[in-house]
Amino acid sequence: MLHKSVSALAVSICLACATQAAAQDVPPADAADGGDAGDIVVIGSGQTRSVSTLLPSNLDVLPPGVSAQKALNFLPGVSAQSIDALGVNEKSMTLQVRGFNTTHLGYTLDGMPLGDGAYNNYNGLSISRALISENLGRAEVATGIAGLAIPSTSNLGGAVTYFSSDPRKDMGITANATFGSESAKRVFMRFDTGEHGGFSAYLSGQYHEYDLFVDQAAYNKSTGKQFNGKLMYEFDGGKITAFADISRTNQASDAYISKDMLARLGWDQGGYAPNWQAYLDRAYCAVTGPTAPAKCIDSTAPEKRSDVTFTNGQILRDDNLYYLAGDFDLTGSLGVRVQGYHHKNKGAGNNWIMGWSKQGTADTADDVPVQIRDTRYTIDRSGVLASLGWDIGFNHVQAGMWFEDNSSSAARYIWTNVKGPFSLAQYLKGQPDTAQWVQETHWKTWQFYAQNTMKLLDDALTVDFGFKSTYSKSDARAIDGIAKAAPPASSQFASGTLVAKDNFLPEVGVHWNVAPGHELYASYAENMAMFQGGFKLGPQSVSQAVWDLQGKHLKPETSKSFEGGYRYVSGPLQVSLAAYNTHFNDRLLQYNPCPTNQQQNPGCGNSFHNAGGITSRGVELGVLWRPAPWLSWYNSASYNKSTYDENLNWCTGATCVVKQTKGKQQVDTPKEMFASVLTVTEGGFSASLMGKYTGRRYYTYTNDQSFGGYATFDLGLGYRFGDVGPVKGAKLSLNVTNLTNKRYATNFDSSVFAPDDATGSLVVFHASAPRQIFGSLSFGF
Repeated sequence: MLHKSVSALAVSICLACATQAAAQDVPPADAADGGDAGDIVVIGSGQTRSVSTLLPSNLDVLPPGVSAQKALNFLPGVSAQSIDALGVNEKSMTLQVRGFNTTHLGYTLDGMPLGDGAYNNYNGLSISRALISENLGRAEVATGIAGLAIPSTSNLGGAVTYFSSDPRKDMGITANATFGSESAKRVFMRFDTGEHGGFSAYLSGQYHEYDLFVDQAAYNKSTGKQFNGKLMYEFDGGKITAFADISRTNQASDAYISKDMLARLGWDQGGYAPNWQAYLDRAYCAVTGPTAPAKCIDSTAPEKRSDVTFTNGQILRDDNLYYLAGDFDLTGSLGVRVQGYHHKNKGAGNNWIMGWSKQGTADTADDVPVQIRDTRYTIDRSGVLASLGWDIGFNHVQAGMWFEDNSSSAARYIWTNVKGPFSLAQYLKGQPDTAQWVQETHWKTWQFYAQNTMKLLDDALTVDFGFKSTYSKSDARAIDGIAKAAPPASSQFASGTLVAKDNFLPEVGVHWNVAPGHELYASYAENMAMFQGGFKLGPQSVSQAVWDLQGKHLKPETSKSFEGGYRYVSGPLQVSLAAYNTHFNDRLLQYNPCPTNQQQNPGCGNSFHNAGGITSRGVELGVLWRPAPWLSWYNSASYNKSTYDENLNWCTGATCVVKQTKGKQQVDTPKEMFASVLTVTEGGFSASLMGKYTGRRYYTYTNDQSFGGYATFDLGLGYRFGDVGPVKGAKLSLNVTNLTNKRYATNFDSSVFAPDDATGSLVVFHASAPRQIFGSLSFGF
């Protein structure tokens, strides 16, 4: 029924209205032909907003297979964090842009929505699971105002729009193989059919594996398998595009740690695996029971009981993602685009925890103090987008609509039949013993926009103005699940409905070509975010009693953004300077009195409240200079002051305390960032060096705890041999990440931020990876 509805909707929208057709791929400059140093970024000349375009040539400084999100880190105002060199570890991927974190940005691939980037996915997936990095055509980053056409309900602070590369016009095969630190192995292959009668296509796949860098000797492997395929049919008056992504990721998890743990245990604390008996000895100390005291062999300093784990678990994600799109030039001045998509996801997070497991005998003496916590996720979403673009004199009129139907679920099960160690890198089969909570949510999202762009004064002046209307409804309900025992009412998540809607969210922008090469621009926008889902960050992940008190009083988060800037684009030099002022209102804050490793349990008293606003002001500078055909140098700098507008009334149970947060810098928001990328190409040789300084970041609202600034460097070296017989473009590459072996705190867990942390015990950050080295061989036929 849903698919019929989507099809009917697509037809009706196609006839009535709708977004600007997705732009064509910008081919990257080829630095391997012995001439020019390939551009790594394009400053958004002509835009009424601050936009930077990342080109695939920038990926050369990082190992093959790197996530396109991690590669954004050098752009002004952007902080992209990840614990691993490739930036694909699901638990640690975060993005911070002008004071807005991962889940307050928008993400699309070829115009298709990817959700809000949350780790506990409920409405999308990360770009690394959606697109193999070698298939990236370009990525555009709007650091403040995303634009009306983007299908997103989370883009309070900008958006990242990714585009896959098109099939090549000539038949051929490209492949590469990579080996490196932590037993890393990766292979990639792509076959292009070439163009035949308007048809062209490619099929591609990759496999990678690597071990944890922390001190854990077993059950420490991560693997990833992925397929991308794209088919295009071009004809007079349009094109039809089909895309498929199949991704299977299975990642060994790294532990979040605290400052206290870092001081005692260092950067590389891991689990006890494979020493099962030593883990049991210490687990007996953490549970109660008749045999526990006699079998307890306690931790010795500097380790504490709370540090003990066998492994830090395994993260599994299976995704199937498809779209079909049509671009039609109806009259030369009238164009229509229609796109339908479907995404299905299954995920799990498996962890060892302490608690009694029965061995199936009457004697309790053989019970073991270990259980398995099994968290499961599903997503089943379908949607349609349609758009219309019409040129009328000096006006370009656009209108568009997006509809998505999504069913997602999250469940937490407990297995109490553990008999010994085994790999958690699998979906556990059978029937779990108990359930803590099981919740299913049905989402309906509608979005409409209309915009007019006027070109005046011989195209020297551009004015665009328009609005969008957003409606998002989430119906959550508690269900029994599949365990032998249904969740107890005291710990079950709530049933309830939330609606976020606003029929008029305006946006206006002006661009002026002051003189050849010199541009001024300014833009203003208002946005609203739908209420989040998932089991940790969404306001429906609370007990029924809390929901009944708070649910009807919650307001959706909103933002009002103004930005202006100057660009200079002429010959070898591109300069972009931007300033902005943003108000983030009605931010939703999680209150939870429990220890950080129990935050997700609704029985803890978890609740959500609107907690005032944040004001962000800052400036950004980007400079790309190509003084010679063989040399490219890009530099960026940014300053951001994001401060809380009010003090925080922090409540724990019936006790409330006013915390002095007014005027304090927002958590996980560095004030200063600087980046530099130097690229040299000569003959077959190429070299890239990237450096990034990230300023101090706080993880408490009162700013009593933080991590200081740090600088990291990445190096990429390559030599292309040219064509040798049937082999085309053979290339050897060497990549070194974290060149100086700097250890630092990478991403923060935003679900556990707190007003203060006097003892440094908040388990909130991941330790950075050490220096890692990768060697690659790539070639084509």
